[in-house]
Amino acid sequence: MQTLASYACDPAQSRGRRFPEAAAPTRSDFQRDRDRIVHSSAFRRLVYKTQVFVNHEGDLFRTRLTHSLEVAQLGRSIARSLGLEEDLVEAICLAHDLGHTPFGHAGQDALNECMKPHGGFEHNLQSLRVVDRLEERYPQFDGLNLTFETREGILKHCSPANARLIEAREPEGVARRFLDGTQPSLEAQLCNLADAIAYNAHDVDDGVRSGLITMGQLCEAVPLFARYHDATLADYPGLMQPHADRRLLYESIRRMLSDQVYDVIDTSRAQLAAAAVRSVADVRGCGRVLIGFSEEMRAGSQQLKQFLFRHLYRHPQVMQTMDLAQQVVSELFAAYMVEPECMKPRFVQRALQADGLSARARVVADFIAGMTDRYAAREHERITGLRLLGNA
Repeated sequence: MQTLASYACDPAQSRGRRFPEAAAPTRSDFQRDRDRIVHSSAFRRLVYKTQVFVNHEGDLFRTRLTHSLEVAQLGRSIARSLGLEEDLVEAICLAHDLGHTPFGHAGQDALNECMKPHGGFEHNLQSLRVVDRLEERYPQFDGLNLTFETREGILKHCSPANARLIEAREPEGVARRFLDGTQPSLEAQLCNLADAIAYNAHDVDDGVRSGLITMGQLCEAVPLFARYHDATLADYPGLMQPHADRRLLYESIRRMLSDQVYDVIDTSRAQLAAAAVRSVADVRGCGRVLIGFSEEMRAGSQQLKQFLFRHLYRHPQVMQTMDLAQQVVSELFAAYMVEPECMKPRFVQRALQADGLSARARVVADFIAGMTDRYAAREHERITGLRLLGNA
């Protein structure tokens, strides 16, 4: 059994679920949350949702599902060393992208633009909406009825306006911290950082695999990557051969990931000691995030992120695909707003019963956000007669 630090979230002290349930005989509340997430329809759909490259562009690129699994692995490894609640970390990591649209951030941006007159769209809010309402598995309640601590971790970001709306429905609930300036649990803080570590590393891998960026570019522009690349070659000079470039890339990324994990552990331990936190309440009232990189590692990680933004996420080939993806999402939204009968039956019923245009738009956004890449492309082709993306 894991020994928890005094500042970790203890499942026996959870703030509970929105709808009370009897405890499970063999699982903690956080283990039960994780299991509900893994068995949800929204989790399965992540296998066909874009991380950077759309589904038809290759079988080995990361998807939202593989990204979530990698985040969970990193999160658990760090949590174990810090004495944090591993099952809670895993649950948050696995659920953090449940509300993501098809086609990654391009899909989110397009749906947000469509929803601007109706309250906007943000995937963190949508992930909470998925686990609170949209999953339909239980006769007693909508959603998955997860614990407060898991739901708090899923809601990574929230504007004051949206926080006030959530607070009105759930006083002193998961959005309260965005209004009073308190901090989330250490487990939630860790998941935020594990997310960033994972996507930087695997986007380097996928970017080089795609041919859109090279290790030479990375070494020239990103000192953090160059350090591990050069150290790998010093230890294994045979990897300079062209046929060994995959091993060189993997080993460089592995070393970078390992050092980042150790850096987070060491830095966070020091910050926890300096803040003298002894409980979850101390963490919440601390006034600052306590799980993080050293300043040197933070700066290196930020340089890598900026490089990926400029050279991979904004690469003309990626942008061309994302422009088409945004067209798919925008045109689907417009079509369903005019003819909600084109959606699946349970969404048709909700749309027709919606009180006003904005309520109908939210139903349409729920339907589109739940789509996989290939389902969205097929639906767009069915409605418009246009095939815009690959072999949809």
